[in-house]
Amino acid sequence: MSFRLRVSLLTAAAVAVAAIGAAVAMYFLVQNQLLDQVDRTLAEAATTANRGPRPGDRSFPFGGRSDVVSGRQDIFGQLVDANGNVVRADFGQAVTALVVPEVREVAAGRRQEFFATAESSEARLRIYVKPFGNGVALELARSLDDIDGALAQTRVMLAEFAFAAVLLAAGLGALVGRAALAPVKRLTATVEEVTRTRDLSRRVAARGRDELSRLASSFDAMLGQLETSLRSQRQLVADASHELRTPLTSLRTNLELLERGQPADPAERQQLLADLVLQMERLTNLVGDLIEVARDEEMPVPFEELRLDEVVAEVMDDMRVRYPRVRFVVSAAPTPVRGAKVRIARAITNLVDNAAKWSPAGALVEVTVANGEVSVRDHGPGVAAEDAPRVFDRFWRSDNARHLPGSGLGLSIVKDVAESHGGSVTLERPSDGGARFRLRLGGV
Repeated sequence: MSFRLRVSLLTAAAVAVAAIGAAVAMYFLVQNQLLDQVDRTLAEAATTANRGPRPGDRSFPFGGRSDVVSGRQDIFGQLVDANGNVVRADFGQAVTALVVPEVREVAAGRRQEFFATAESSEARLRIYVKPFGNGVALELARSLDDIDGALAQTRVMLAEFAFAAVLLAAGLGALVGRAALAPVKRLTATVEEVTRTRDLSRRVAARGRDELSRLASSFDAMLGQLETSLRSQRQLVADASHELRTPLTSLRTNLELLERGQPADPAERQQLLADLVLQMERLTNLVGDLIEVARDEEMPVPFEELRLDEVVAEVMDDMRVRYPRVRFVVSAAPTPVRGAKVRIARAITNLVDNAAKWSPAGALVEVTVANGEVSVRDHGPGVAAEDAPRVFDRFWRSDNARHLPGSGLGLSIVKDVAESHGGSVTLERPSDGGARFRLRLGGV
């Protein structure tokens, strides 16, 4: 059973139950009103009869007219004593079947007046019994045939109403199900289309503020994120293929020359071997950075409480070994942060490595840590104004950096780390030369 059909059936069932419940309540309300009307009529007849003479009155020859008990043609009345004897009856025709123990108790004064319904094989009667005085009870009875007929017609009308309400509920349920699930239908169609075509540019484009519209908007946002991620992955693969092709082609060419015994000159041969080592180093760095980028995009690293100054100290111990010709000066204040230590260390390593590569022998690289920020300042040639907007792009390298080992991914990794920690990385071009990079981490 489809969800739409279930919604339609549930809606129809709810409306049908409400309609049937209203019909039943209306029936009992009509029945009670009709019975109340009969009871008021009986009470009025009893009041009229109560104004007449009492048994034993000398002014009224008891046993005279027979129609003075109720005074109405549609109500039968009789007087019953405490022994159950009918003292007087309308039309001179006593109905002893109506003389029950409760009537004798009223005549004897042991019970108050009451209403009751009596049924016989011929008809249903509404009975009213009250004390009449002198040890006699007045018993009035009215036929309920007209009431039963009215109630029968009411039942038919209410049954027709309930049936019509059920049919209307079924139609309304179908309309409600169709209208309410229209966004779900569009969402399902979009999901099926994306699954079939793998086109992540499709959108549900739902409008509104209800839950289903919010679900569709969330799905559109998810598709947008997936599309951006897929585009980024494809761009990464394309850029990596291009960057790998150059060193691999150069390696293959140089190795083919060596295989043929060229060059014959020992000095040129030594230069060729040095180029091979440089190309292998560049290829190794490129592969390592690609693995780092792929690992960062594949799985987030859990955050922890750590000291940024201690992470910088660990990084600088390694940098001093790798670049003994560069003078490093570190100024660090205790700086607690929250983040992924491995990724933060990688970003700081890339910044210091970039500064050291551009620093001449004996040059100074200044590293400062304070207030959740790491500043790395070198005194190299600096960054040209036209190159500044692109230094954080993946695989971008300036023309002056082609001779240096690297992959063009170092600074882009720094940017990814900063953004994943709610921070930023910026480039400054000091007036006295060199470059300063500021890595700011959020959540300090």
